[in-house]
Amino acid sequence: MSSPLKLMCILAHPDDESLALGGTLAKYASEGVDTSLVVATRGERGWFSDWSSYPGEKALGEIREQELRRACQALGVKHLDFLNYIDGDLDQVEESEAIYKIVSLLRQVRPQVVVTFGPEGLYGHPDHIAISQLTTSAVMCAASPNYPYAKEAGTHSVSKLYYRVSPEAWFSQYMPIFGNLIMTIDGQERRATSWVNWSITTRVDATQYWKLVWQAIQCHQTQIPAKAILHNISEQEHQQLWGLQEYYRVFSLVNGGRKEEHDLFEGLHFSSQDSKEKSFSLIISPLQQVY
Repeated sequence: MSSPLKLMCILAHPDDESLALGGTLAKYASEGVDTSLVVATRGERGWFSDWSSYPGEKALGEIREQELRRACQALGVKHLDFLNYIDGDLDQVEESEAIYKIVSLLRQVRPQVVVTFGPEGLYGHPDHIAISQLTTSAVMCAASPNYPYAKEAGTHSVSKLYYRVSPEAWFSQYMPIFGNLIMTIDGQERRATSWVNWSITTRVDATQYWKLVWQAIQCHQTQIPAKAILHNISEQEHQQLWGLQEYYRVFSLVNGGRKEEHDLFEGLHFSSQDSKEKSFSLIISPLQQVY
């Protein structure tokens, strides 16, 4: 029997999973892939209403956790874990501790595919950039027998690592609804950063799952209030927002080349465990000779 396919998404805040990756999560969950979500914070400072009614970090974090749990049910996510950091502080945490937490989850769950944000964090959000860096480091550490921590579960080599990225066309659809994605960090203005089309390695078509994504998004009531413009857009606009999702393949142990992918698990659909082990042996053996 072949090993079950597993997808782990490692993100910064509640609602990232729906707004940035909802179509992908819903698609693979519907296809029987074991989907896991790791979220670094509970979005404790993400408040878009009158600040006089802000419930405080702890209370809002509890609210947003429950919103996220409902969204995960809508998307079919099987496993949810938190790294228990505070919204907005992720780039200031002790890196070795955060990497250890992610390595522990990678070695426990043992996903073949991992997805996180790209190095630009979509629009320069420090938490998005931090989780990209931390996840990339953790994927490397999880595979190393020399990593000194989290040894109880044994090493685990992720087969494919992806960054969620977006071309200009997606932002042109997104920003008229959500507004310009602009942040001022250290006195410098950061804006949405699109990737050129030729740099995108993978496009996943999740159009048929847009209703599940919209259902998940509506769970995030503190972020998407009932009066939001999203409630008034057409079905076609929903499909355009949540349907096609683009990725950059950071590395793969099972495929390569510049031909555009349409499946995060390309190269991993084996008919038996034996064929899987054979494929890996062809790749790993030369490395063993070198090291």
